[in-house]
Amino acid sequence: MSRFNLIDEKWIPVRFLDGSHGELGIQDALLRAKEIAVIVDPSPLVVASLHRFLLAVLYRALEGPTDIDQAKKLFRDGLPSENIRTYLEKWRDRFWLFHEKFPFYQVPDYEPKEKNGAKQWRSWSVLAAEHNADNAKVLFDHLDVTKSGSVPSSRVACWILACQTFALGGGRSDFQYTKSSPSATAVMVLPLGRNLQDTLAFALVPQNREVLKNDIPIWERTPEKVATLQKGTERAALGWADLYSWRTRSIKLHLQGNGETVGEIAFASGVGCSSESHADPMLGYKISEKKGKQYVRFRERGLWRDFDSLLPDNGNLAPKVIEHATALTKSNRDRFPRSVMVLGQANDQAKIEYWRMERFALPEALAGDRFIRTEIRQLLAEAEQAEWALEKAMKVAARFIIAKGERNLQQDKWNAGRWIPGDVSKFIGKSSFEAVPVLVANYWSVLEACFHEILGEYTLDRDFESIRGQWLQSVRDILNRAWEQYRISVSMGDAWAIRALVKAEGPILAKLKELDEEILKLTPAMEGA
Repeated sequence: MSRFNLIDEKWIPVRFLDGSHGELGIQDALLRAKEIAVIVDPSPLVVASLHRFLLAVLYRALEGPTDIDQAKKLFRDGLPSENIRTYLEKWRDRFWLFHEKFPFYQVPDYEPKEKNGAKQWRSWSVLAAEHNADNAKVLFDHLDVTKSGSVPSSRVACWILACQTFALGGGRSDFQYTKSSPSATAVMVLPLGRNLQDTLAFALVPQNREVLKNDIPIWERTPEKVATLQKGTERAALGWADLYSWRTRSIKLHLQGNGETVGEIAFASGVGCSSESHADPMLGYKISEKKGKQYVRFRERGLWRDFDSLLPDNGNLAPKVIEHATALTKSNRDRFPRSVMVLGQANDQAKIEYWRMERFALPEALAGDRFIRTEIRQLLAEAEQAEWALEKAMKVAARFIIAKGERNLQQDKWNAGRWIPGDVSKFIGKSSFEAVPVLVANYWSVLEACFHEILGEYTLDRDFESIRGQWLQSVRDILNRAWEQYRISVSMGDAWAIRALVKAEGPILAKLKELDEEILKLTPAMEGA
């Protein structure tokens, strides 16, 4: 009854260097990695999980890398085809999507509970974030999960990986209360090379030889028994191949027909991870005063405003894949990753808020000896100081316009854990504690395009003073336009409003003067760039 072997079947969606698209099995995706530009999929969650899956395969097939010298050899010579073929052939029986003993990433003895004499199989849609009505019904997704039909097994294979990587906890199941995967809400980072082979090499961060011996991925393990899963089981991750193939959910596909399509599945809680503090090479981290070391997440504000958290420093908080990519290309600048892809999802408890995939230019100056993280943090901080002046002026103007010198204004307050905006916040359009007024949001939106330009300017030959001068010019001009836009929107020829704006513009004028003076100091550096 073996059906659909992931080694040979076409299921991994890719775009080749010539621009054409196709699907490949595991073996071809790895052996032809030089011909492939990128892995492509409408879902960022699938893209991230496919990379992690292929990396887990490589860690086992190559039995390394165990140090930077071995990693550099792999980067120079390419992926060893014979090692990959030998490994995949050895474990071929573990990559069948349908198999009596070892169905891929599934629990073979799991059968769903019965109700009124019938097994309660679930729709395939529970695997796919974009179709799952349990925790995030997506706008324009009109799928009826009670009449969802069947889908190609190739898509189901992708969704199994994405589900295991990004599943959110928060509900009962046939076994236990579900838990989130170890990195479910983290921003995952991938430096992109000139082809898939380089991209994978950048992410193959060396592991200790002794760690690698016990770093067993899900397909090499003996599947857990239902009885064990029903009681609840938890263990620590033993390495990155183990972490990249974690069984967050217990799954069993219901074979119907020849296995080319899937319509129903059994779905329940999986194995808990007791080592969530285990450093994931694809994640960046920050230190919280209250919670300690936390991975970087997507927030309402754009990730670009936290871009410095993705760059190396002495604190070992940056994604290890960025540090590794930089180390591999120190002596080969032509293969330095020109961009970095960030992927992931944001949540509100068990509900998915959104998923996202963004690309940023990776500063070429990382290949030098400068602390680019500190420099980028300074640029972003200067933009935040300008935003502070803008919002302060808006609030002062609003206070004068609303009160007119007489009325007592209602202040912002917290009530039962909920932030309630006061009169001034309502006037400027701040509807929630995290939200920003529309004008401030526009300020950041326009400035984002300038930030991407600045990243492109970060070459080894360009000094920080000239880059900073260019950035401050953008901040000044955008701040000036934003305040002018606010003046026009609230004055409307009203004498009281005009007087209020004149009284309120002190912080703006002071910040513009400060920026002008700083730009003047940096002008010689900009002219010499």
